[in-house]
Amino acid sequence: MVDYPPALDEVAQRQQKILTRAQLLATGFDDMYLYRQTRRGVWQRVLPATYALFSGTLTGEQRRISAAIYAGPDAQLTGLAALRWYGFRYSPHTEDVHLLVPHHTRRKSAGHAVISRALTLDSRARLTANYAVCSPARAVVDAARDLRKLRPVRAIVAEAVQRGFTDLAALDVEIRRARRSRTALVRKAFSEVVSGTRSAPEAELRECLAGSPVLPAVLWNPRLVDAEGRRLPTPDGYLPEAGVALEVDSQEYHFSPEDWARTLDRHNELSRLGVLILHFTPAQIRRDPAAVRRIVEEAYATRGGASTPVVARPAREV
Repeated sequence: MVDYPPALDEVAQRQQKILTRAQLLATGFDDMYLYRQTRRGVWQRVLPATYALFSGTLTGEQRRISAAIYAGPDAQLTGLAALRWYGFRYSPHTEDVHLLVPHHTRRKSAGHAVISRALTLDSRARLTANYAVCSPARAVVDAARDLRKLRPVRAIVAEAVQRGFTDLAALDVEIRRARRSRTALVRKAFSEVVSGTRSAPEAELRECLAGSPVLPAVLWNPRLVDAEGRRLPTPDGYLPEAGVALEVDSQEYHFSPEDWARTLDRHNELSRLGVLILHFTPAQIRRDPAAVRRIVEEAYATRGGASTPVVARPAREV
């Protein structure tokens, strides 16, 4: 058992027992002592000149702290690591911790610490006890720039807006800041959200139906009213010429009896006015988009010209 100096104990508590070599040397230890502690397995070197004063696996927070103190006091957490800190549900998992540092900094990536030099840091970063976290908009765009597939990019962009982490204006600013540097996917996902899709599965349904030679343009998340101007539930997609509504049923929205009851109420409210509601799961859309498109096309052809008292209006008219 080591009797730590009070100053070290205070820092160790705040940093969850993750300390730099400089902090340890400043409190009286020497390099030989650090070597013996790591050699015996009492401590562990988790990054260059960065130690955990325990053995075993680091928690997610300890990984963030270690990466941040290794990167330096000006570093900002960004990308997928920042999204995880904010509580995003659909961001891909990674053990890496991505940090931005000033462009003049010479620190390089090592271990789980991924370092990017930036000409401008995020002026809206949030401060925690041990590191700064980029704003959600900056973190989303930085994460998207490192992803190679559209689906996860769609998921994080849609979740950022749908759950209120950020808004379209802030995302637009960050996309423009990044210019054309690996932003093709995030630009596409952003344009889909601007056009009305609210989730990755909705965007996939939109893409699935876009190539149909039969269907007209689908209204995504339209504002519906009845003949007397009363608001109606908003379906994911709507074909007003045929009175066909499209719903993407994600399992997450049906975990509780209350959620299921709300879904039934929405369905019944539109059905009583003659709207045909087609339900699809994300798995169906991804597994067999051609079959999904065929179902919608056949429903549209069968109900072409169907008369319903439902009026679809842009948001500004409601």
